Amino acid sequence: MSALAKLCSTVGYCVSGSDKTRGENMKSLSYFGVESYAGSDKLRKELLLADVVVYTDAVPPTDEELQEVKRLGKRLYSRADFLSLVCRSFDNVVAIAGSHGKTTCTSMVAHVFRSLQTLFTAHIGGEDSDLGNFYYTGKEYFITEACEYKKNFLKLQPNRAVVLNIDKDHMECYDGVSDLTDAFLQYCKQADSAFVCADDERCKTLGNFVSFGITSPLSDYRAVDIRSDGERYSFTVEEYGRATCRVRLRAIGRCSIYNALAAYTLARSFGFDGKSVAKGLENFTAVKRRFEKIGTFRGATCICDYAHHPKEIASTVQTAKGICKGRLFVVFQPHTYSRTKLLMDEFEISLGSLSELMIYKTYPAREEYDEEGSALTLAKRLGALYAENAYVLRTWLKMTVREGDIVLFLGAGDLYFVAQHILRS
Repeated sequence: MSALAKLCSTVGYCVSGSDKTRGENMKSLSYFGVESYAGSDKLRKELLLADVVVYTDAVPPTDEELQEVKRLGKRLYSRADFLSLVCRSFDNVVAIAGSHGKTTCTSMVAHVFRSLQTLFTAHIGGEDSDLGNFYYTGKEYFITEACEYKKNFLKLQPNRAVVLNIDKDHMECYDGVSDLTDAFLQYCKQADSAFVCADDERCKTLGNFVSFGITSPLSDYRAVDIRSDGERYSFTVEEYGRATCRVRLRAIGRCSIYNALAAYTLARSFGFDGKSVAKGLENFTAVKRRFEKIGTFRGATCICDYAHHPKEIASTVQTAKGICKGRLFVVFQPHTYSRTKLLMDEFEISLGSLSELMIYKTYPAREEYDEEGSALTLAKRLGALYAENAYVLRTWLKMTVREGDIVLFLGAGDLYFVAQHILRS
């Protein structure tokens, strides 16, 4: 939402908005001339002047402010509908979809296009460590994430569509896995060209689209001769069996190879030179909350990661083990009761082998309490410790960690800010 607000302000509109609480996004909005408020009382005066009102899916239909907008007869758009409207003003729309890795891949594409000195706009779902969540040089290309929640990505009709992977997530919006896969297929068909991961089992069922991968020998674009240096990877790109260039990533983790390969494949489809694309990929370092080192606690390195799905957790833990010289402590905050309840068995698998594990209270987002999908229930299933608040978490860390250890804070909720508070205190 904040990136869309910045875009609208940049191209000349008067923009204001509100959120429940005042956060980091509000500070960055002020630099773009966007007035923002915590709560709704002040904004209600702004609504009287607004021509268009945009709301996020996190806002329930019963919200007083939303009801007021409807009563006033304002033009009202959901975030997904408004994003679709924005896309129509660009010459080329590039959309990145997938259950995991969308933000990192979108950031990588933005770095490539900046390196190529093209006229583009990047709309990123997280905070790139260099570009932020919005970057604008012009309107020839629009780079955005395409989210599968509520099938919102079907409201986009991009020129180029990427599918990184297809996994069981947001299943409350789908009638089973086949419905989820069909939605991704429809998303691909709506694009002029689509690019899918050849190594992902569900992506393989989508049909005959341009493919990228590592293990599949049939990949149109393939990463070969992969080498690792402290979980930072380099590889050679093969295009249709022919080696073209070497890519040396500064981003950490093996999953970065897939994101980089997808970004490379997409950029090459526009005719950009392979070596120039590789240079852009090498400029990318990280996205905040994606294996981000936030400091130390009693000599232990503290890392935050957005991982909130079992497969993301498994990948992030594996990366942490690859660089950990001491013990690995993991703090996980479940994100929504419905996801935890639906994927309880998968969470047990991804977290079950960890000996130093703390489950932090659920971040509910838009949901009401559900004991079956609660963090406490997950902790009991795992035989793990449970923290209801930051004091309990800090006490545990203070009693256990030491120099050389790694503390990994995992989750898409407010644990990131809790961890920062613990380090400051």
